[in-house]
Amino acid sequence: MLTLSRISCQYLPLCVQSLNGLSHIHTSPISSTFWEREKKSGYKTALPLPSRKQMILDGFKELKEEIKLWRQEIKETFESDPILVYRPGETDVVFNFKDEKSLDKWVVTSDKDHNEGRSTAMLELSQSGGGLFHGDVCSEHVKDGIIKRTGYASMRTKRVRKSFKRESTYDWSQYNMLVLKVRGDGRSYLINLHCEGYFDLMWNDVYHFALYTRGGPHWQISKIPFSKFFYSSKGRIQDKQQAVPLNQITHFGFSVSAKNGMDGQFNLEIDYIGLEFDPNHREEFAYEMYRTQNYIAAT
Repeated sequence: MLTLSRISCQYLPLCVQSLNGLSHIHTSPISSTFWEREKKSGYKTALPLPSRKQMILDGFKELKEEIKLWRQEIKETFESDPILVYRPGETDVVFNFKDEKSLDKWVVTSDKDHNEGRSTAMLELSQSGGGLFHGDVCSEHVKDGIIKRTGYASMRTKRVRKSFKRESTYDWSQYNMLVLKVRGDGRSYLINLHCEGYFDLMWNDVYHFALYTRGGPHWQISKIPFSKFFYSSKGRIQDKQQAVPLNQITHFGFSVSAKNGMDGQFNLEIDYIGLEFDPNHREEFAYEMYRTQNYIAAT
């Protein structure tokens, strides 16, 4: 349990005392337990840096693309209609997999990428015109005395950004349903909505819900209310639950694991991922919202 004493930082300033005309500096150890480690700092992957000439050339190419994106943002600002019309029953597609360029929005990782296991994963176009997330999950981990559990693979979108690399978020507050057209292998996959906030204590805020696939040759359309997603942090479901802040979503993704002896190959084919407004669904949040004592930051 993370209480007030856990997050309190005891900073004692330098104290200068004068004894017999001499100055003595006394210091105390600083307990800076409020700070959260950056979520990617544990992976020590050495990436080769390009030459300075190549960096300049790539910078000019990137500048042209950012200016085009900025112009598009300005155009949309002046042409946008402030009146939002809900269209019950219509699905607005957010992600599809129609060409190779659509795959650039996603990042695929597994435990093997971080030298933590032997799972593999990749994302590519399928023969039927969708995105195929497939690979092999293995619960056998590297015996280094540190890693205890492994066997996972995931795919998620890159961080939402405006022009000139400004961080932004998806705003899905006008919808209440997540709609997916998928074709799976009978496994259960975890849908992840990341809501990374500005402060470091919010970097690991993720909302989950399970995607159950039937397997077989037929497509399935899954409609999942956002009210069903539950809140977790660092892989632990929190006692103090809250609904998804749909205007603060930074990443969307899927994950699969080899837990409970589910080692082996996996295949998840995705046609599209969309959003829908259902006026008949009026549930705000599906789970109990426990009241906790004051000044408890997390459990």
